[in-house]
Amino acid sequence: MVSVDEAARMALELPEAAEGERSGHRTWSVAGRAFAWERAFSKADIRRYGQVTPPDGPILAVRVADLGEKEAVLAAGSEAFFTIPHFDGYSAVLIQLSAVTTDALHDAIVDGWLACAPPGLADRYLAGGSGAAEGRNLSQLRVPASTSCRRYGRSPITTTAIR
Repeated sequence: MVSVDEAARMALELPEAAEGERSGHRTWSVAGRAFAWERAFSKADIRRYGQVTPPDGPILAVRVADLGEKEAVLAAGSEAFFTIPHFDGYSAVLIQLSAVTTDALHDAIVDGWLACAPPGLADRYLAGGSGAAEGRNLSQLRVPASTSCRRYGRSPITTTAIR
């Protein structure tokens, strides 16, 4: 089990990451764009589950580069990663902190940060200029066709795959 405080530490270790609050929940952003946030279920979310028990414990929402990346993350089969109808068409996944491994959460947070960071900052991070990318296998990086980046008038950035 990973705590929200551990997730916050992971997020704040990334260059220029900041913690704030939106709708009463902790949010982590880079350059004014949220890449991870606490996501409690609303009454409507719980109603949609019907007779099925929704995931328990703290839930974190994390951005992904695009909807293709979201589909790939969900198709990987980890029970910790999921989505709800409210997130249909939105490039983010939900993560049940009580079910995720530390490594998988760290990778997801880094990928969320990369999806939202300005291209120059992301490039420096991936090149190891900040020191934070040291030890990462840069040979496995790929460039997604990022719809989220195009929507904001940016070219797609390089991002790592979540495993």
